[in-house]
Amino acid sequence: MNIDRRIMIAAAMAVLVGGCTPTDVTLGNSVRQTMAAQVVDPDPQYDEAGHPTDAAKSAAAVKRYRTDMVKQPDSIRTTDTETGSPK
Repeated sequence: MNIDRRIMIAAAMAVLVGGCTPTDVTLGNSVRQTMAAQVVDPDPQYDEAGHPTDAAKSAAAVKRYRTDMVKQPDSIRTTDTETGSPK
């Protein structure tokens, strides 16, 4: 009798646990779509032939780089260090 009761409890638990499985077929689609949106196209097709460049400026930049005469960029302040109360 004790073994039959254990079998009945185990069968009831199996039915209850089986009801916990997700039945929504769209479960996880948002994650898959987000991952797909972040993948770079391995074979991009462009309408234009390419990005226009200025060969003289490019050559001068390479020459400055090779001779260690690179132009220093302007300093950019990203925060305001002013103190006091707002006006």
